[in-house]
Amino acid sequence: MEYLSALQSSSLTSPSKPSLFELLSASQLNSLLPPTLRYLLVVLTHRHPRYLLGILNSFDEVYALLSLVVEKYYLETFGGGFTENFYGLKREKVLRVRGGEVRRTALAVPAELRERLAISTSRRDVWSNLAVMVGVPYLKRKLDEAYDVHVAPSRALIVGGGGGPQYVDRDALPSNPTWRQRWRWCCKWFLRRVYPSVNAAYYFSMLGFSLGYLFDGTKYSSPFLWLVGTRMTRLGEADYRAFALAAERKIPGLDSGLGWRSVFDRRVLYASLLSSLKILLPTSIFALKFLEWWHASDFSKQLSRKAAEGLELPPPIVSGMGYGRSQEAESDKKNEKQTEAKASKANRDPPISSTSYLPILTVRPPPSSDLCPICLHPISNPAACQTGYVFDYKCIFRWIEGTHERQAAWMKGEKMSEWEDDDGEAGADEGADDGEKIGEVEEKAPSSREGKWDSGKGRCAITGRRVLGGTTGLRRVMV
Repeated sequence: MEYLSALQSSSLTSPSKPSLFELLSASQLNSLLPPTLRYLLVVLTHRHPRYLLGILNSFDEVYALLSLVVEKYYLETFGGGFTENFYGLKREKVLRVRGGEVRRTALAVPAELRERLAISTSRRDVWSNLAVMVGVPYLKRKLDEAYDVHVAPSRALIVGGGGGPQYVDRDALPSNPTWRQRWRWCCKWFLRRVYPSVNAAYYFSMLGFSLGYLFDGTKYSSPFLWLVGTRMTRLGEADYRAFALAAERKIPGLDSGLGWRSVFDRRVLYASLLSSLKILLPTSIFALKFLEWWHASDFSKQLSRKAAEGLELPPPIVSGMGYGRSQEAESDKKNEKQTEAKASKANRDPPISSTSYLPILTVRPPPSSDLCPICLHPISNPAACQTGYVFDYKCIFRWIEGTHERQAAWMKGEKMSEWEDDDGEAGADEGADDGEKIGEVEEKAPSSREGKWDSGKGRCAITGRRVLGGTTGLRRVMV
């Protein structure tokens, strides 16, 4: 890098000549604007598709039109493109003299030389540079997009009657083609046969001009600048002085007595809006870099973890599910748990299936959030259901699949000492069908509950709500 800087600061190089790295930075920033704006438009289209879907479908044309307006203003006002002005660069004509440099004239009369070489004084130079800055990138994007779509021939596999599979080229020219079919065939033929060579020549020419510019072999950093006879230079003192005078100069045709009304003149608003992009660009770059750092660093995670340390989140409230809580405050924890268990068992009603009209098997929330509501063991691999409750992933996966041991035991009418009293899990015993009252303690033989209860397959184990997507609707929880 020091060697290259010494090369460009030698006596053979003009001090106003920018380095290749400045030009590449401006070009790279210009190429990053379309995908960034497209991404922001996609995000906004998801929220307002009615108004923005048409703009998104014609994004290349809309961006080319806006870019034409912005670049034309910056060329006529500052002598360079939008991103070029951000890096302190401008475009000027190349003198038809030997070497292309007039150093003595630049030192003696810099303002006059600037006016002579400025491209903004000639409408032809402005539009030729706009064709290079806006038209060529637009055409390149459209050709690349069409090449990605039509690069592989679309062939359909047709199974013959007795001859086996046959491949038919749908892009082949028909026997009696219309003018539209002939035009499409010619475009696809160009993309497949000619465009790869044209694209390679484009990149090789860019590389050749860049190397020539780097080692002072040419004044042009790209072949398109050579075509329009324009080169890139740094903004000098005369340029900034001319910009300041132009900003202070009053717009002709405005009455000085209008006062604040002149601020709302359309010409003033147009110039102010486009000039404000010079401030908006670095501000947006800083904001994007800050957001990138915020999401990549551990500072945001530590801050959110500290903010949530003292929060006690209550369980999700689901309509249709009522959980009774004990109103008594006893000092003995054991009696308090027993009282709450009795109250919850007496006050909770099982949800009813809307299709089979059967009561759904559900479980009660555990006394601690560290325990899985299904197996009542500490959660080792947490997974959240769509209702907001957290289970052990293995338990809730098998529950939704309908293969959990607790479901099987309940549907068979068996009891397992590992879990709570299964007769009270769903809020009411099947003995009610036989005329028995809830809460009666009576020894009876195990009886199958098939056809009388819904096993909870495909549902949340606590609320009984249907889980959309089945086991694919579960989400792992990162602790």
